[in-house]
Amino acid sequence: MVDTCDPTAETSRTMAEKMIGTGLKDIVRGEGRQMGNAKFVVSNLSTRKLGHFDVAVEGVSFSVRAGEILGIAGVAGNGQNALLDALSGEVEAHAATAIVLDGQPLGQLGTTARRKHGLCAVPEERNGHAAVGDFSLAENTILTARDRMSMVVMGLINSGAARTYTGKVITEFAVKALGPASLAGSLSGGNLQKYIMGREILQRPSVLVVSQPTWGVDAGAAAAIHQALVDLAAEGSAIVVISQDLDELLVLCDTMAVINSGRLSASKPVGTVTVDEIGLLMGGVHGDKTAEGAHAVPA
Repeated sequence: MVDTCDPTAETSRTMAEKMIGTGLKDIVRGEGRQMGNAKFVVSNLSTRKLGHFDVAVEGVSFSVRAGEILGIAGVAGNGQNALLDALSGEVEAHAATAIVLDGQPLGQLGTTARRKHGLCAVPEERNGHAAVGDFSLAENTILTARDRMSMVVMGLINSGAARTYTGKVITEFAVKALGPASLAGSLSGGNLQKYIMGREILQRPSVLVVSQPTWGVDAGAAAAIHQALVDLAAEGSAIVVISQDLDELLVLCDTMAVINSGRLSASKPVGTVTVDEIGLLMGGVHGDKTAEGAHAVPA
């Protein structure tokens, strides 16, 4: 949220509004919002290092309640991609119980099976990972939404359902495209990001894991994506946001943790985390003690 008493923040907001040609909206959260029980539980999750520059995750544990948004902060290259791959099912965990959704062990299931159980994911890389540039938007929709949005009937793809759902994504997320038949590779980076985020959010998953949700989009689109995530959480979904944008996490999330060298700190309510503490954790100093004189981050 912008501090209206801060003239610098107010000036930045005004400039952003002039650049996008519209007013910026603050995130609206439901009054008296209550968190449910632990919905998504990760226990002692570790991965193997696959390349010289790869950073594996080690002993990662956290839980996300229904209606909660957990933010994971960190400097790039500290295991974020390995964590997302393990959570999404691209890399299987060492044990089925390492990843549990609503009491169902998912750790040794692949991406398709995890999606059927209600876990959707958005990787950091848009082109070639989150979307295939040479495929149309409708075809890209089929890749991730075919089961959850009933696009397959008796083994046959219902292309009409795919086009209809893709059109809904384009409309609701203001994607600048000629229609569902547009090639994903023809979209600008920001519009492709809006399409990918909309494609996953509108499936109403029980759990959504997303890396860098607003990379490449303007301030107005970022605010709309943030609101869509908050609305999804209000419906009872558990959300994990991995981002290098600390301001984004502080505005959007209920709780926060920090990843460094593949290790994840304990998660804490955003209102109790201090700027100095986050900095120490991002720099690799793990522990519960906060530097003297640290200032609490506002919720």
